[in-house]
Order: sequence, then C-alpha cells, then structure tokens
Amino acid sequence: QVRLVESGGGLVQAGGSLRLSCVTSGFAFANFGVRWYRQDPGKERRLVAMISRTEPTFYADTVKGRFTISRDNAKDTAYLQMNGLKPEDTGVYYCNVIMGVNDYYGPGTQVTVSS
Repeated sequence: QVRLVESGGGLVQAGGSLRLSCVTSGFAFANFGVRWYRQDPGKERRLVAMISRTEPTFYADTVKGRFTISRDNAKDTAYLQMNGLKPEDTGVYYCNVIMGVNDYYGPGTQVTVSS
C-alpha cells in the first residue's frame, strides 16, 4: 500500500525556517519524482517544487532562492527546506507522487507564517 506522510509544519515568524519531510512507503521511492504542493483555504493546490529521481527540476517563482527540495532515497523520504518564510507561504503543504495513472498525496502539514 502506497503511503506518504508529511511532517515538519508549524507556526513560525516571518523570516524563519522550517523543514518539511515526506516519509513514504509501499513503493520503490527511488524510481519516482516527488512534488510539493501548497493549498490555501478555498483554493486549488499549487505546485511549489519538484524533484526528479536525482535532482530538482522546478521551483515556483514565488519560492525560488528561498526553498530547496531534496530527497534521501535510502530513507524513502523527500524534504522541503523553507527559508526566509513569508506570510504568503502559509498553507497546507502536501507531497505527491505520480505513478502512471495513479496520483498519491499525503494528508498534508500546516505551515503558518506570522507577520
């Protein structure tokens, strides 16, 4: 059974940092890219960053230079290091893996940045 579980969210002041983790199980993690999305209340999820099997491939313009996506295939885990956080980064963050026609998300982790 494919499983993704995000953690590391919380309340932080503007300018602070958080490191999100996405622990996975039930599939060959090293063979798949990973995406991080953010969802604001009442809005669709928006792509924040992507990493291929080996390297980052995308950052949203709003996070370039502040966020870093990475992975540790030995731990079946993906990360999102978030520095210089801004109030507009507030939202629920989800990790995502696509396998063919199947699209998997974790339950999400809340990030709240106070001004």
